[in-house]
Amino acid sequence: MKKTHRSSFLEVYLILVTLFVSLSMSAQFQNNSNSTSSDFWNKVQFGGGLGLSLGSGYTDISVSPSAIYNVNQYFAVGLGVQYTYAKLKNSYSSNLYGGSVITLFNPLPEIQLSAELEQLRVNVSGVSPNAFKDNFWNTGLFLGAGYGSNNATVGIRYNVLYKESSLAYNTAFMPFVRFYF
Repeated sequence: MKKTHRSSFLEVYLILVTLFVSLSMSAQFQNNSNSTSSDFWNKVQFGGGLGLSLGSGYTDISVSPSAIYNVNQYFAVGLGVQYTYAKLKNSYSSNLYGGSVITLFNPLPEIQLSAELEQLRVNVSGVSPNAFKDNFWNTGLFLGAGYGSNNATVGIRYNVLYKESSLAYNTAFMPFVRFYF
């Protein structure tokens, strides 16, 4: 079986994220062996996003809660879940749901760089006269940059695994707003 450039990149990314998380957690446990479990929860932030887009015959509703663990003042790692419903009148409707792993890096307090691996189940149904059904998994690897102030970050991310034929996203570039409290 021939490996593609994207699958090799994905494997390297997963190995690096796993190694980073393992080393970070190991260092935390070694440095805080006498600390209480409340120290862990003091470094956890919850947040995510809500989305609503309405137009002429178009509806898009999304919910994406997430949680991050602040390893230190520069790095955070986290998990998220997502659900999106989209419908274009007389054309299609879709449900997307899944999860993601995110790594955040803040070289400066206002600048946030991110890498997010997302796995979504996509269910799309077309309506007559071009009725169709398509159910598939979509993997996205988003690299992003944003500007943050207090609990919010606004930026843009790029899906390096984007395929033009994908029915999950219509572009590789996506703006984002992240909130963590």
